[in-house]
Amino acid sequence: MQNLESKHPRTTEHKINYLIKKLSSTGGIFMNRIDKSKEKFEKLFGEGVAAAQATDPDLQDILSHFIFGEVFYQGNLDDKQRELITLVVLATNQTLPQLKAHVGAALNVGLTPVEIKEAIYQCAPYIGFPKTLNAINEVNEVFTAKNIALPVESQKTVDEDNRFQKGLATQVEIFGDVIKKMQESAPPNQKHIQEYLSAFCFGDFYTRGGLDLKTRELLTLCILSALGGAEGQVKAHVQGNKNVGNDKETLITAITHCLPYMGFPRTLNALACVNEIIPEN
Repeated sequence: MQNLESKHPRTTEHKINYLIKKLSSTGGIFMNRIDKSKEKFEKLFGEGVAAAQATDPDLQDILSHFIFGEVFYQGNLDDKQRELITLVVLATNQTLPQLKAHVGAALNVGLTPVEIKEAIYQCAPYIGFPKTLNAINEVNEVFTAKNIALPVESQKTVDEDNRFQKGLATQVEIFGDVIKKMQESAPPNQKHIQEYLSAFCFGDFYTRGGLDLKTRELLTLCILSALGGAEGQVKAHVQGNKNVGNDKETLITAITHCLPYMGFPRTLNALACVNEIIPEN
């Protein structure tokens, strides 16, 4: 009589082993995780070996296999989008050596110097100018080493006369008429903050070329998530992302991609914000 256990495993251990084999044979998460990480790492960084491999090989293996063998394959974003997200999260965290490495990776996957610069510029209203300048310095060092001419082409689209109106129009496009109500209801001694938001954050930055509105809004969500303690703004930008056409799957994938760089607590907090604004069906 045929041994039925191989087809119908009965114990928990047998069932787990059976599922692992099935996943491996059908392309599941257990299939070629190490091979995937090696292939992705080489695509991003070339054929070199990470410095930590010599001193901390166990940690480097855990890192590489998780980030480049799992996270990079989760969800619906391409490598260009993932590298833009990586850049802004590393800039937010001021993890500058890793940022410098990922500038090279961003170029390797096909991002342009303008796109890279614009992603870092987008951080400024949220992390402040000093941190943004630190990040830009790393970008410029990589560009100089690769003989990329500086400055890159300007992406400015506003002037002193229209930056407020164009910024306000962009705010309304993202968030709706609630923006005008916020400005009208602000106390007189705080109206300047609302004006700064419109003219500076949205006028000076969101209106720039190089990245489209959906990309800028997705990057902003990742920046705010990485900051920590900005859940109110994270929720607002979850709604903003939804309004400009980034669906829940995209937001979950983007936040998941932030996980190795900002950790589980901030990732879980950001996902809670997503679920609150866009509940599961």
